[in-house]
Amino acid sequence: MQRNALPRLMHAASTRPLSLVQHEEVFATTQRPASLIDELDASGLTGRGGAGFPTAIKARLIREQRGHKFVVVNAMEGEPASHKDQTMLSTHPQLVLDGAEYLAAIIGAKDVAVCVARDNPTIVNHMERAIHERSRRSLRGPKLELHTPPWRYVAGEESALVHWLDDNESLPQFRVSRPHVLRIGHAPVLVDNAETCANVGLIGRFGAEWYRGLGTSKSPGSALVSVTGAVRHPIVLEVSLGTPLREILASAEADTNPQAVLLGGYGGSWLAGEHLDLGYCNEELGLHGVVTGAGVIVVLPRNACGVVETWRVVRWMANESARQCGPCAFGLPALGEDLKHLSTASRDPLGAFKRLEERLGEIDGRGACRHPDGVVRFVRSALSVFEHDFNNHAHAHACAASRATTHYASVPHLEREEELVWE
Repeated sequence: MQRNALPRLMHAASTRPLSLVQHEEVFATTQRPASLIDELDASGLTGRGGAGFPTAIKARLIREQRGHKFVVVNAMEGEPASHKDQTMLSTHPQLVLDGAEYLAAIIGAKDVAVCVARDNPTIVNHMERAIHERSRRSLRGPKLELHTPPWRYVAGEESALVHWLDDNESLPQFRVSRPHVLRIGHAPVLVDNAETCANVGLIGRFGAEWYRGLGTSKSPGSALVSVTGAVRHPIVLEVSLGTPLREILASAEADTNPQAVLLGGYGGSWLAGEHLDLGYCNEELGLHGVVTGAGVIVVLPRNACGVVETWRVVRWMANESARQCGPCAFGLPALGEDLKHLSTASRDPLGAFKRLEERLGEIDGRGACRHPDGVVRFVRSALSVFEHDFNNHAHAHACAASRATTHYASVPHLEREEELVWE
C-alpha cells in the first residue's frame, strides 16, 4: 500500500469479505513495528466511535491494570445514520480482527469479544466465518468470541455494551469522568469500535509514519464517513482527514449547496451550509462547536424544514433512551412534544418555544449517562442554525417545507406517530 494514497481501510474491497488468505495477500508487509504501543502512540490515532479519545492512552490505561483483561470490538452500529461498521465487516473483517489481536497483545488480554447486533444476520455470518478461519489456523493468541446483543441505540454505547456482556442488560453505566475503567466481572476491558480496530490493524502492519502520511498533523490518517440525506444514494466514503466538506459531498453525489449538514450523528450538531469549505477534522470543525463524532454527514437541502427534521430525530432519540433517570424518561419526550407543537405551529407554539429553551437547561448534564446531553447539544445547534425558521414557527408561521412528505434525517424503526412513547 502506498503511503499517501486512498483507499486504505477499503483497499481492494469487493462485494464479499476477503478470506484470511486473501487478506494477508492484500495487506502483506515484510517489516512490522518493534513496539506496538509506541507506534500506536506516535500514530495519533483517535477512536472513531464518537468520543475521539486517543487510542494509545486508553490502551496504556488498561495495560496498567492487573489480572485478566478483555478487548471488546464494538461493531453494534448504534447510530442509525451510520453504515460504516456494516461496510467494514462486509469487506475487511480480518483487518478488524488484526487490530483486535494487536490491542490484546498490547494490554495483555487473553480474550477478545466481537459484538455485532443480532438484528443484522448477514454481518453476524461474516464475522462467524472470519473468526472460524482464524481459529482453524492456530490456537496461539487471544481467544476470539462473537457476541450478538439486540440492536438499540444505547446498546452501542461502550458502557452499555460492557454491561450487556457482564449481565445481559444494555444499560449505560454512570461514569463521573473519562477515561474510566469498565469491567466484565473484575476484569478490565478495552473497548474500541470496528473502524478503530481496523486502523490499529494498519498501524500494526505499516507503522505510525506510514499512517501519518494522510490527514493533518492534529488529525492524522483517514476515516470512514456515512453520507445520507440529500444524496443520490446513501454511501460510505473513506476520506483523508482535513478534506473539505464540500469535496466530500461532491464525491458522495450529494447536494453541494445545502441548507445545513448534521455532523457526528444524532447526538451531534448541525452546521450551516455556508461553512462547507471547512476541513473534515476536529481542529477546524471545533471552531464552530462541531466534531466529526461517529463519522456521519446528513445533508439537508434548502427546501427542507430544519425544525421538522430536528423534531423527527428528537422523538426517535427519546424512544431509544434507557429510561434510567428523569432526563431520559420525562425530559426527552417533553422536548419532542415541544418540537412537535413548533413543527406544526399548533397549540401555543410560542409557549412551546419558551418551554423548549427552559427544558434544555434543566436536562443538560443531569442524566445518568451522556444520552440526554447529546440530544440537548443537537437541539441547541438546531436553534442556532435554523434560528429564522424557529422564530417563524414560534409565531405560528409554519413554513411550506414543514408540510413536505420527503424527510432527510434517516430514522429507522419508529416512523408512525402511534409508536411514540409520549403519544
